[in-house]
Amino acid sequence: MIVVRFKVQCQPGKSDPLVSAFKDVIKASRPLEGVASFDIGQDLADPDSFVATEVFENEAALERQEALAEVQKTITLLGELAAAPPEATIFHVSSSQPWG
Repeated sequence: MIVVRFKVQCQPGKSDPLVSAFKDVIKASRPLEGVASFDIGQDLADPDSFVATEVFENEAALERQEALAEVQKTITLLGELAAAPPEATIFHVSSSQPWG
């Protein structure tokens, strides 16, 4: 299993187009084969900061998701609206279990 944490800081006051693009990415990503979970949240303390948590069954699923037109469009938009380069970390997880 692969978990990706992706964080981006948008330029102040310019997050609305990014929110719209993120909604399109979520809609296209969640039904893909091999996508176990896909969420993007907006920081409650900073509305121009976003964090995505993406869980994939394998590398092939991650590659399918990254190849989506919606993702490519959003990457282009990030180049125009991000205040700094996005931060991304990929975690390779050998096991997981429900909490509780």
